[in-house]
Amino acid sequence: MIVLNEKPLSVNQAWKGKRFRTQKYKDWCFRCITKLDSNSELIGSKYIFYIDVYYSNSASDIDNCLKPFFDLLQKKYEMFDDKNVYSLVINKRICSKGQDRIEFIATEFKDYITPEQVDIFDTFMNE
Repeated sequence: MIVLNEKPLSVNQAWKGKRFRTQKYKDWCFRCITKLDSNSELIGSKYIFYIDVYYSNSASDIDNCLKPFFDLLQKKYEMFDDKNVYSLVINKRICSKGQDRIEFIATEFKDYITPEQVDIFDTFMNE
C-alpha cells in the first residue's frame, strides 16, 4: 500500500480555466512528488488501481481528485501514462480534518481476474 499524506486536489483547484495551473496545484505536486517512493515504478501496458480517497469534508466528490492524481503519477513515474488505466476501484472515506490523503495500489490489468487481484481486492475492501 502506498500512502500519499496530502489532501487530494480537485480539478477546479488545480487549473485556472483550461490552461493555467494554480500555485496551489504546483505546490501540491512538489510536496507529493517528494513523498512518493522513487524506488517504485509503474511499469506495464494496462493498469488497475485500487484507491481510497480520504476527505475530511463529506461533501467532497469522490472523483474530483483523480485527474490531478493521475497527472502527478505521470510526472513522477516516467513509464506511466493514465491513458493505460483500464480499471478503477475507488472508495471515498471520511477522516478527521488534516488527515486527508490518497492511498492506492496499482497492479497490471489483465483481461481476466488473477488470484492476486482477487486477494488485493478482498484486502482493499475489508480495510
